[in-house]
Order: sequence, then structure tokens, then C-alpha cells
Amino acid sequence: MLLIPAIDLKDGRCVRLRQGRMDDETVFSDDPVEVAARWVEAGTRRLHLVDLNGAFAGEPVNGEAIRAIAARYPELSIQVGGGIRDERTIAAYLDAGVSYCIIGTQAVKEPEFVARACRAFPGHVMVGLDAKDGQVAINGWAEVTEHRVEDLARRFEDDGVSAIVYTDIGRDGMLSGPNVEATRALAEAIRIPVIASGGITTLDDVRVLAEAAASGISGAITGRAIYEGTLDFAAGQQLADALEAQRA
Repeated sequence: MLLIPAIDLKDGRCVRLRQGRMDDETVFSDDPVEVAARWVEAGTRRLHLVDLNGAFAGEPVNGEAIRAIAARYPELSIQVGGGIRDERTIAAYLDAGVSYCIIGTQAVKEPEFVARACRAFPGHVMVGLDAKDGQVAINGWAEVTEHRVEDLARRFEDDGVSAIVYTDIGRDGMLSGPNVEATRALAEAIRIPVIASGGITTLDDVRVLAEAAASGISGAITGRAIYEGTLDFAAGQQLADALEAQRA
């Protein structure tokens, strides 16, 4: 299981939000490339970049910072979400060196967009499903829909997405531990990998998720915990690797 550091971008800075609220932020750095360097030096094999402004604007806003990170680390796997609403944006990110584009709000509003993107960019499209009590939220988590997570995940699995990035909104940025049960249930309901997000706080959280990895959890995104120091990133990845080696 990959432990994936999150770099959330707002107004060109690296921040973290609590439960997706744009007015409840903590600024960790004014230099996203420097932050990326920190996690690369700690041994990360992938980065999770989010254009928070883009998620609300419906188009890329922090693209310059994302392109700078991709240019600095051309061999690093990078997944990007936030404001990806058309094929042109996906093409631009992939051309810049991004490995995966995560479609969130637009996947729910226009499911056919996911199918078109998968056909145009096979192997490079993920869908982000952000949920509150099992219901999918969109528009920067401002609107909770009637769609169930598992129902949409099955549809996008059939379209050919590479993975589902699943976020429990109630846990995100709260340092309260991940929703392992819901994440495992989703992973068991579909055939493609699930990347967990939200609430990962300690090595024990990494252990529990890594022990559930056999159900289909391929990665875990962590943000506030590695910035505030409740989780040592390098130790977390080493633990996940060791548990995987034991299962092999």
C-alpha cells in the first residue's frame, strides 16, 4: 500500500482545510515545490496534488505550482485533482508530466465525461468520490447529492478508471482516524483499486489500512498528520511495505 502525501494548493500556497471548508485553513508553506521536495526526500513514490481553488472555480487555478512540481520531479508519480472538468485540462496536465487526473464533481454531474476521458487517456484517469454518511458530495463538498458511493464506483469501474479515490469528509483534516470500515466495504464492492483519504493520523491508522489492503486498498493519502507531526511519513511507508512483505 502506498502512503501518499497530499499537497493542497490554495492561492499558490500549501494549506490544509478542515472538512473541506475554505474558510478553515492552515497554511503550511508558501513554496509547494519545496514541500514536494520534503516528501520526495522522505521516500514517497507518489504525490497527491489538489487545486482547492480549482475545485470551486471549475477550472485550474494553481496549475503553475502543479507544473513546477512535475517539472522538478519528472520521474515521480503524481495524481492531481480539483477543477478538472474537460479533456483539454487532462491533456495539459498529462503533457506537463502528471501521471493521473482525478475527476470529482464533473464525474457526478456528467458521468459520460468519465467514459470519454477513459477512452481518450486510458490508464490516466481516476475518479474522486467524496462522501458524507455514504452520500457523494460535489462542488468542493458544498453540496451533498443523493448518489451512493458504491453505485457510482461500479459505474466508473465499467468505464475503465484506474482507481477510486475515496474521501470520508467527516474525517478529512480532523486527525480522527480513517473510516476503515467504509473504505474496505467500497474496495470489496469493486474490482479496481481504492485509494483511501481522510483522517489518517498515526502509525496505527496506517497499520489498520495496510492490513485491509488485501481487500483492494492500494493507497492512503495523508495530509495534516504529516505536516503537524502526528505521523512520520517515512516510518508509515516502511510499516506499510513491511506488512505487504509479510503477506507476500
